[in-house]
Amino acid sequence: MRARTKKVLFSWTILVYIFFYVPILILMIYSFNDSKISTSWQGFTFDWYNKLFSNSAIGSAVLNSLTVALFTTLISLIIGTTAAIALYRYDFPGKKYIDLLFYLPIVIPPIIIGVALLTVYARLKVALGIQTIIPGHVVLTTPFVTMLVMSRLQGFDHSLEDAAKDLGANAWNTFWRVTLPLIFPSILSGALLSFTISVDEFVVSFFTTGPGASTLPVMIYSMVRTGVTPEINALSTIMILVTVFVVLLAEKWRGTLNN
Repeated sequence: MRARTKKVLFSWTILVYIFFYVPILILMIYSFNDSKISTSWQGFTFDWYNKLFSNSAIGSAVLNSLTVALFTTLISLIIGTTAAIALYRYDFPGKKYIDLLFYLPIVIPPIIIGVALLTVYARLKVALGIQTIIPGHVVLTTPFVTMLVMSRLQGFDHSLEDAAKDLGANAWNTFWRVTLPLIFPSILSGALLSFTISVDEFVVSFFTTGPGASTLPVMIYSMVRTGVTPEINALSTIMILVTVFVVLLAEKWRGTLNN
């Protein structure tokens, strides 16, 4: 009975993976299609990648996405790391509610965050641009940094901090020389995940971007509205590969892939 159950579970797992990844694989294959019609295969070519890299509008969108992602990552790391340390070490009135507020953006639909920010910007008469995209991305990415750092804080040996204090180190030196190196893998992992989420984020970017400040996902959406071409498939393929690489790198730094 156990052998049969294992076979059923194995078969079901394979079907789930096929459902998840075969469409992505097909998209990547058709990025090399020598035809303007994505559904009709006419041969193998790299022309769409050449056209993609020579497209100035896409280059500008890539630069915008990287700029937003870098600022988002930096701000998220500062807020998320300090919040994790404060929530883990200190007790204060309303702590559990503040803790809950940090994790709410994970479950709140991004469209609500986007509409809310757009309403605030309209109320304050703020001109939309790159600077208006960043706050929304920070809201989405900070909880992930907080969770990663918090899990690391709960797992490392705190006797090392006590030993440093016994040897005469003050709180600041203990943090920089003991605590920070121990939680650094989670901080770096949070940075990589924040960067990836920011680069891939569409909904919040769509509501908060302005003229000339379109990010790459918004640019892809505007291109898809006129039809899916192999050029879009090529762009999507590059984004998939970069995202997978960053996620794998983040997990390696956390030590997940080493177990």
